Amino acid sequence: METFVLNSRICATEQIREMAAKATGEWTLLQLKPEVKWVLFGLERMVQIGNDTGAVMVYADHFNPEPAPVIDYQAGALRDDFDFGSALLLRTLALKQVATAMDKSYQYAGFYDLRLRLSRIGKLVHVPEFLYYDIETDLRKSGEKLFDYVDPKNRAVQIEMEECVTEHLRSLNALVDYKTLKQINLKDTSYPVTASVIIPCKNRVRTIGDAIKSALSQVVRAPYSYNVIVVDDNSTDGTVDVIKQIADDKLIYIAQDKSWHAIGGNWNVALHHPMCGKYAIQLDSDDTYFDEHTVLKFIDAFEQQQCAMVVGTYRMTDINGNELPPGVIDHREWTPENGMNNALRINGLGAPRGFYVPLLRKINFPTTKYGEDYAVGLRISREYKIGRIYDVVYNCRRWEDNSDANCDIIAMNRNNWYKDRIRTWELQARKIHNS
Repeated sequence: METFVLNSRICATEQIREMAAKATGEWTLLQLKPEVKWVLFGLERMVQIGNDTGAVMVYADHFNPEPAPVIDYQAGALRDDFDFGSALLLRTLALKQVATAMDKSYQYAGFYDLRLRLSRIGKLVHVPEFLYYDIETDLRKSGEKLFDYVDPKNRAVQIEMEECVTEHLRSLNALVDYKTLKQINLKDTSYPVTASVIIPCKNRVRTIGDAIKSALSQVVRAPYSYNVIVVDDNSTDGTVDVIKQIADDKLIYIAQDKSWHAIGGNWNVALHHPMCGKYAIQLDSDDTYFDEHTVLKFIDAFEQQQCAMVVGTYRMTDINGNELPPGVIDHREWTPENGMNNALRINGLGAPRGFYVPLLRKINFPTTKYGEDYAVGLRISREYKIGRIYDVVYNCRRWEDNSDANCDIIAMNRNNWYKDRIRTWELQARKIHNS
């Protein structure tokens, strides 16, 4: 068995071709880090599972040096940063078959192209056993890693990754043709206001006041109007007291009952409230709008672009508004022609998001506290146009109580598995839609 070291999942196609040409045994071991130390009979166990399952690729849980479990591969595991660990066992015949079929040379997306092609011809099997040790070299907190996929310095990499996933979707008959997207009729004037700012919250006593004041400071021109709907999900830390101290006719306060709601359920109760406007615009309870023109920019984007959803541009800041790396996140990887397909590769569609309420009342949010907005965005993008605002309209504030500020490995895996599952469902739906 030959062992090849790439040191990174970002590699050139030529490296994959060279590896395939040199491989001679039944199995080929690919290391994505320079040092891997096997537990006793760990490698033999991976080979055994590969033989027993007929897999084209096998990967396993490991230590680095703490336990580092990974998650099962599924059809929707299309994120280009999917974590396989650093020791991958490849069936050599499959490797050679895929390498021969690689008809485009990438500078960065060689490994991504390889594993997508492998998934089309066989099974990628996860062994939930700790079979080796490696050393984690990226020691940043999870919240600091979260935005790597949209860091402007990685743009050249992202372009190649998009090309790969586009070809993958095309081969599965799951590619959405932007020419088939439906038009939205925005002429309905029966809503009490043009737009509603939706702020779901739970135990955000430190930040909810800033969010509400930011929303209430918005300025819109006639004939447009707006209100602010705050949905509190049984806060116990004084959040409700802060909300009730703010007196403004535009503010609508909804207190949830004791049943399960999560962020998705809180959005749904706001959307179906009789005072909800024609457009619903997101504001998280620990963030703020960039200035007083955000709501108006969303209304104008809906009216001018005639779309079912609008995604804005945000900047990363600390809780005091000081800009943090990577700074402005404009999601320019979303193009009108291919954004709806590239959305299956990335873990988010940008912020803030605005929605056309009549459509969203038919779709609704999943009742979950993570990935609910991503699920809705994918569903909308399957059939409807999503508009964009490239001006900065939002401050995404990073602080110690963010839900994703420093997730442990179990929470990260749970979140990533769920988004992969959302993509799996959407992939299936797009195949049916195209059939």
